[in-house]
Amino acid sequence: MIIAVANSKGGVGKSTLAVHLAAWLDKQGHRVTLADCDTQQSSSQWIREAAPQVKTLCMRDPDTIINELPLLAEETDYVVADGPGSLAETSRALLLVADQAIVPCKASMLEIRALDAATKVLRQAQKIRVGPPKATIVLSMVGKNYRLTQDMREAAALLKLPITPTFMTLRQIYADAPGQAAVVWHMGSRAREAAVEVERLFRELLPEAVASSHPAGRKRQAAAT
Repeated sequence: MIIAVANSKGGVGKSTLAVHLAAWLDKQGHRVTLADCDTQQSSSQWIREAAPQVKTLCMRDPDTIINELPLLAEETDYVVADGPGSLAETSRALLLVADQAIVPCKASMLEIRALDAATKVLRQAQKIRVGPPKATIVLSMVGKNYRLTQDMREAAALLKLPITPTFMTLRQIYADAPGQAAVVWHMGSRAREAAVEVERLFRELLPEAVASSHPAGRKRQAAAT
């Protein structure tokens, strides 16, 4: 499966989500590759230190993405592709081959409304492919006392994109993780709430990927530990 973490707007937490998702899938016992499709290359640098067992590569040319990403997916269980914050052609190429798209978005009406433009490329890919990729909004950088308003639910419904029940809360620990070359479940007691949060989020997004749901995953996870 190819999972694209995509939003043409920058600064919405794509790399944080992509790195943690790739490391979590690896923790479940899957063979995982992180494809860094952003010019900043921040996610590939981060995961090489935080989870060096996860294969990484940089792939920013649209033709390379279309031609090589599906071949890569045949050699591994999951490819997590960290999309760019701009470069429409790169985003379009990524969504033309992805099986699933995760769309991080800050929690405000302005950001949800901006998704109408930001997801234009996604809707084009779905039209061309007559369906895929399946897409889900993940609200990120959310205040601890945040409650999803009915207006935001309605705005997301107009985009025909579901929102995960679990949000990624605005926490200093997420900002600290790259500098400490770690993911949150390796950062001790102060990161416990964040570790629980991302575990719950990824179980919602990919219930079939949980190690306990398949014998092969349990065996690979046991071998890894």
